[in-house]
Amino acid sequence: MHEALLYDRITEGRVHCRLCSHGCIIADGERGVCLVRRNRAGTLVSLVYERVVARAIDPIEKKPLFHFYPGTLAYSIATVGCNFTCLHCQNHHLSQYPRIHEGHILGDRVPAHEIVRDAVESGCHSIAYTYTEPTIAIEYVLEVMAAAREAGLANVWVSNGYFTAEAASLIIPYLDAANIDLKGISEDMYHEVIGGNVRPVIDTIERLVEAGVWVEVTTLVIPQVNDSDDELRWTAEAIYGIRPTIPWHISRFFPAYRMSQALPTPTERLRTAGEIGRNVGLQFVYMGNLPGEGESTFCPACGALVIQRSGFRARQVLLNEGVCPTCGTAVPGVWFAASD
Repeated sequence: MHEALLYDRITEGRVHCRLCSHGCIIADGERGVCLVRRNRAGTLVSLVYERVVARAIDPIEKKPLFHFYPGTLAYSIATVGCNFTCLHCQNHHLSQYPRIHEGHILGDRVPAHEIVRDAVESGCHSIAYTYTEPTIAIEYVLEVMAAAREAGLANVWVSNGYFTAEAASLIIPYLDAANIDLKGISEDMYHEVIGGNVRPVIDTIERLVEAGVWVEVTTLVIPQVNDSDDELRWTAEAIYGIRPTIPWHISRFFPAYRMSQALPTPTERLRTAGEIGRNVGLQFVYMGNLPGEGESTFCPACGALVIQRSGFRARQVLLNEGVCPTCGTAVPGVWFAASD
């Protein structure tokens, strides 16, 4: 066990965890909402430190990040656990593993330097902390991020954004890009389906953007949960209010976990969501889980194709140092320079 970051000892042997927006008060011998941080006689410990449950090499587009070094590979890692309890989680076998298996923790012991070595040897440009929520393994993740930065690798988070400003201050110095799940804009939906609140997620997106981290946002469109025109428009407006150039990935839902009886998102509803996002003023709206449609990037000024994608892979990158070859407009993102 490894002592956790960001907690206070309070009365009667309890601790106050300051890592995420749940702000758990944890009694001796108990765990927080994430089930991977435990109070052990007044010391909060991480149960997933160096406990890697998944490793894979993915195209960066699969995160999804479409405006961050397109065509490169990301070395993806995860531990078990999550601070949300999403009823529709696609990765519930990992994120909810401790909850499903009576608190059991799964994962191989892998020190940070081994992750970085493998990423470099695999020709990856970045390390992605993904599949489950990276926040809950912050002690380990920060070690990997620091080692990655020293090795010249970028750091990418795929996150629900439910971490505190204090946690963000530790993460941001090592973080290059993030895809944040904004699961909708309704507090009722966040309470009933997700197990949290929406305001801290908006705060995180704002915080990362202001700090200069490249941010993209994903919303899984779930029938009769967050797919009304109003809900989609309000979600798009929340992103627009932070920055109109933030790419919005609207993704098709397929039945999973405790929503296995729900219907998949109709393709026309996803197309309507895309139209709503563009009408709000978002410059880059993409459709996920709909192969061959809504994946490519076009210049916001002249409409020329600048990145052609298929199946979450960049097939053709026409940008020259982030500039549209047709009209010379700079396309927002993080691109390779001529010297790279």
